[in-house]
Amino acid sequence: MQQRRREFLELAAGAFSAGILSAQTRSGDMIYRTLGKTGERVSAIGLGGSHIGRPREEQEAIRIIRTAIDRGITFMDNCWDYADGKCESWMGDALRDGYRQKVFLMTKFDGRTKAATAKQIDESLQRLKTDHIDLMQYHENIRMEDPDRFFAPDGPLEALMAAKKAGKIRYIGFTGHKDPVVHLRMLEIAAQHNFHFDAAQMPLNILDASFRSFARQVVPKLVEQGIAVLGMKAMASGAIPQNNIATGIECLHYALSLPTSVVITGCDSLERLDQALEAVRTFKPLSQQQIAALVARTREAALTGKYERFKTSAQFDGTARHPEWMG
Repeated sequence: MQQRRREFLELAAGAFSAGILSAQTRSGDMIYRTLGKTGERVSAIGLGGSHIGRPREEQEAIRIIRTAIDRGITFMDNCWDYADGKCESWMGDALRDGYRQKVFLMTKFDGRTKAATAKQIDESLQRLKTDHIDLMQYHENIRMEDPDRFFAPDGPLEALMAAKKAGKIRYIGFTGHKDPVVHLRMLEIAAQHNFHFDAAQMPLNILDASFRSFARQVVPKLVEQGIAVLGMKAMASGAIPQNNIATGIECLHYALSLPTSVVITGCDSLERLDQALEAVRTFKPLSQQQIAALVARTREAALTGKYERFKTSAQFDGTARHPEWMG
């Protein structure tokens, strides 16, 4: 227990030595950080794309997106498969009237072949109503063979490089929610191909610190390589506050205290958006002692994995349920 605690305290301290938190700037109530080696400055809070499809009416989704942008959020998350494309389409509508120029737009694709990837990139561009996507990410890196598929001949990377050359995308990353071992393998295979990812996205929450921890196993390697750390599922898809393990604000403050460039959080209502903005407004990096206390307090709840079902079940594995998406 003491060894695990010491390792995690060292990780928290490493965030400061890496300069990620110390280099952040504040404008009004929003914090901005550098996106890895890209040099891009983005809001420390990102607007999750999946939740954009949850309001009953598109106008409510547009209102949430534009209010977020008006209040300083610049990082937009999305994915080709969210709500069968509805989330991208609604975000595309929201980004009209000058809003597109105010944001750093990210989306994801599921293709495991060059042809499927190229097709999905073009469909995302059409739905998002833009001529380029700032960050395109390989979605659901959740199987041990997914890194091999990414770099295979006639695979996704070939389509991504062609799209980058054509000006359709600017940066390349990957995501996954299952096991840090798969992320580590992606980094190993990338090194073998002399390829540098611009960003990597993974669950980073209080429970993760004690169970299949992306924070302990993957984040230090990303910081070392200058790959932007994108945190997601800061509240474990709502399970942490819903089960009174920690408050939503505590969850966001914890994730923001890690060496994250962006903490992406889902906001399906203006109330949820207000919570995210309040978290960043009141944010001060947690001390090593505060992080250790949170981890210790939540360790028992974390160890079964039952609150991080994206790690322990197929519930969140879209490509497993829809292999046709992969091509």
